[in-house]
Amino acid sequence: MSVIPSNGGQPTGARPATRISAIRPKVTTSTIFEKKQRREPITCLTAYDYATARLVDQSGIDMILVGDSLAQVVLGYDNTLPVTMDEMLHHTRAVRRAVRSALLIADMPFGAYHEDEKEGVHNAVRFVKEAGAEAVKLEGGAQRVNLVRRVLDAEVPVMGHIGLTPQSLHKMGGYKVQGKDFSSIERLIKDAIALDRAGVFSIVLEGVPREVAEMITKEVSAPTIGIGAGPGCDGQVLVFHDLVNLTFHEPAKFVRRYGDAAALISNAVEQFKADVESGSYPSDAESYHLPKETRAELEAILRRKEMKAYAK
Repeated sequence: MSVIPSNGGQPTGARPATRISAIRPKVTTSTIFEKKQRREPITCLTAYDYATARLVDQSGIDMILVGDSLAQVVLGYDNTLPVTMDEMLHHTRAVRRAVRSALLIADMPFGAYHEDEKEGVHNAVRFVKEAGAEAVKLEGGAQRVNLVRRVLDAEVPVMGHIGLTPQSLHKMGGYKVQGKDFSSIERLIKDAIALDRAGVFSIVLEGVPREVAEMITKEVSAPTIGIGAGPGCDGQVLVFHDLVNLTFHEPAKFVRRYGDAAALISNAVEQFKADVESGSYPSDAESYHLPKETRAELEAILRRKEMKAYAK
């Protein structure tokens, strides 16, 4: 999952949040498939830490993806390629502690499955066994089919990911919309069908024309989850930090910002600095006090010390 700079996106005003207070049923891969069958929109957001994951889960989101986009929005890398298995496992564990209902998916990072399928299966199992993930996401189409089947044989559900695949950044020559000519459209459809037949429980379609995404969505039985793929997909996913303006660059065309956490945090920090410098923080009400008896004894001791010093 990527954070793609672009000049196209425009922030929108924040909307009132609806908090899901009641305990909801656990979301599973079967839940996601059934939602497609009922034509109910599927929601997915990324999360990388306990606090964020808890808020996202409590808000009723269906799926939480610990995306390799944490390389950029949490660790400060220029792209998703440097993030490691250990880093992904660390963040997945933190998210796991917060999530009660949403389906938890871990992103397989670059290099975790590209060289050797056996290692890929091993790493997929690590996400489940060591970090509590309930599924993993793999980038790539037909070339990943054998790996997908082997991971499924290891009892780990798989989310596919085709279109603009950020781990193929250098091969694609940058973050470019995919599926704009007939040959690439045909390739995308073949990739989606191959993944569907291999048994993925859903397919992320990133950075593809909406018309192509709609064709794929009708062609496959697995639910499609769009990011920059238009409204015709079975569900939508966004990077949480894009959603709340914490990415420090112009948003991609497909990003809609629902809040401005950057402004909220900056204002709070600036006010704290001003209050400390002015002496208004902490106030007496924000300070702890000695019990009356202890304070009286301490004052008596101090007075005796003052008297001895005066006598000298």
